[in-house]
Amino acid sequence: MRSPELTSPSSPDFTTVLEQAVSAYRGEARDRPAAPTVVNALLQAEKAAKQQKLTYPFTSLLGQWRLCFTTGTRKSKNRGGIELGRGFYVPKFGAAHICFTATDIVAGNGEIGNQVQLGSLLLKFTGPARYLGKKNLLAFDFTQMQISLFGRVVYKQQIRGGKSQTEDFYNQSIAKLPFFAFFLMTEDFIAARGRGGGLAIWIKEGRRQEAGSRS
Repeated sequence: MRSPELTSPSSPDFTTVLEQAVSAYRGEARDRPAAPTVVNALLQAEKAAKQQKLTYPFTSLLGQWRLCFTTGTRKSKNRGGIELGRGFYVPKFGAAHICFTATDIVAGNGEIGNQVQLGSLLLKFTGPARYLGKKNLLAFDFTQMQISLFGRVVYKQQIRGGKSQTEDFYNQSIAKLPFFAFFLMTEDFIAARGRGGGLAIWIKEGRRQEAGSRS
């Protein structure tokens, strides 16, 4: 397996589409690719990652990312199973973020945070995470919930077994845990398929500020 460069001078067409989607979402470009075009680009990126057996380091995930685009899933009309949703850009009034921190880079152990903010209300879930580099797969579990209002924590509670669940997390089978299978990582965005089958793009938070500070 080979590890790809995070940026490449000869990016495939699907990467260009995804970069355009990210730029448009950030307000850096006017033309936004249509949802079906983005979904097709994600499928192409996923296929390319499998064919080329690409692997990405855990460090490429660290930081905070904002959900930009997602497909979700829906019931299949033909076989009664599930299939990809049509895909849509996430409305900006409801900011959804995911963040990853490392507790042991070598072992791929860390923590995950998933939060949604609606005005002054913030709902956040946190818990342990484990990254399997050979599969670009991050398994996780949420063990704590927190609600903040106007920047002040008003509710904080352990869930799903809390501390005991966290301690037992690393002994559990991946098959029993929720996960994200990442197939594309760049300095600006990451893309993955969730255990439920949906696809999603998250964009790096702070990239515009960082660029401005270096200029």
